[in-house]
Amino acid sequence: MWNIHQAYIDGAFVAVHGDEVVDMIAPTTEQRIGRVTLGNREDAKLAIAAARRTQPMMAATTKAQRIDMLRRLQAAVLARTEELRDVTIEEYGGPWARAQWVSRYASECFANAAQVLEAYPLSHPVGTATVTMQPVGVAALVAPWNSAVGTVCCKLASALSAGCATVVKPSEMSPLQTQVLAQALHEAGLPPGVFNILLGRGADVGDEISTSPDIAKISFTGSTATGKTIVRAAVETMKRVSLSLSGKSASIVLDDADLDAAVSQAIAAAFMNNGQACVAGTRLLVPRSRAGEIVERVKAGVTALRVGDPRDPDTAVGPLASRAQFERVRGFIRRGLDEGATLVAGGESRPQGLERGFFVQPTVFADVRNDMDIARQEIFGPVLSVIAYEDEAQAIAIANDSVYGLQAYVFSSQPERAQRVAAQLEAGTVLINRVQPELLAPFGGVKQSGIGREFGVAGLESFLEAKAVAGA
Repeated sequence: MWNIHQAYIDGAFVAVHGDEVVDMIAPTTEQRIGRVTLGNREDAKLAIAAARRTQPMMAATTKAQRIDMLRRLQAAVLARTEELRDVTIEEYGGPWARAQWVSRYASECFANAAQVLEAYPLSHPVGTATVTMQPVGVAALVAPWNSAVGTVCCKLASALSAGCATVVKPSEMSPLQTQVLAQALHEAGLPPGVFNILLGRGADVGDEISTSPDIAKISFTGSTATGKTIVRAAVETMKRVSLSLSGKSASIVLDDADLDAAVSQAIAAAFMNNGQACVAGTRLLVPRSRAGEIVERVKAGVTALRVGDPRDPDTAVGPLASRAQFERVRGFIRRGLDEGATLVAGGESRPQGLERGFFVQPTVFADVRNDMDIARQEIFGPVLSVIAYEDEAQAIAIANDSVYGLQAYVFSSQPERAQRVAAQLEAGTVLINRVQPELLAPFGGVKQSGIGREFGVAGLESFLEAKAVAGA
């Protein structure tokens, strides 16, 4: 039984001042597995003060010193890979393969950041001026529950590369991931105050971070609604803000695609992380001339997905993270039926043999119009909408007919055609005939999917300010 009641502030694990105690419920069994005491506004102030005291030291570090920090963090997180994987599975039901990938990716974030920083010119001439890239200041890093470990490490690696001390606020729904990650980061032996980690509600901890004049930058990953709240709060002190927000990604299968490969990858894109991914390809756009054939392939592929214990490496879809998420997703399935979409696979009922746990059948709807709620809203669960199009131009128009623009997928046997389509899609990232991202390329969204970019050089620069000095 877990009992978490500490934050990590100024290089030490300390008891929080908050008194709100929350039960941790295992999504696989619906049983209580522990309790967490959340931090409050006072804890947030202490964390911010620790980072503020450390910021002058961090700003004065050399490139070599920052790279050394990154290497030490990489080794410390790598040493806890299996434990990070296991608590990810236990906490929100992430399937084994996904949890394994994220836990390895977490340590790779620091290696990638070190590689980028090593080659990056922190000072360079521009005309008669010298431009120096300086740390923006104390940075707040806010991460979601569905990939707390990977998101925190990605943001932290870029912030430290830039010379920023940090306050990290993972979702209060991720105490296990946060606890093990904090222990791993502590073992790297960095100076106190370089990173500070606490769990808490948005109403107090989140608000303090968003309004404090000692926070210069906020990097947030989460819902669009919460991102808008952060921007409103941050504007008074003119904080720099990066937002990676919701998505409703389109997967476009062009009429020349290899259907065996395209359908397999489209299913993987739709149901990754139990459908609980902002980049999930939950709208599958298919040529009307081949719609029947593709729908049958999708039905066969989705029906064959193993649903169950996320600890089993053969499981493709585990439970949803919470009862609230479980009820939300089932509500969208009912809505899809009410809107007139055709149920191809899955449905509202629990998967056979799984009477406990927040399990939802992987569900596919055909005959979906792009104006239906199931095609407009981010469901954040294993629900795929198949939308037919008449020609390439209409496919692009449907894909772009969304308030979101985070990621898109294109499947085609003609590289030049796929590139032409990708160029017209309103998305921060387009993956062609693949579902794995390029972790050194910029990542982020357009429209209501966010502001700014993470990963690689773009991620580093998001924590830097340019200062130009020109002599007389």
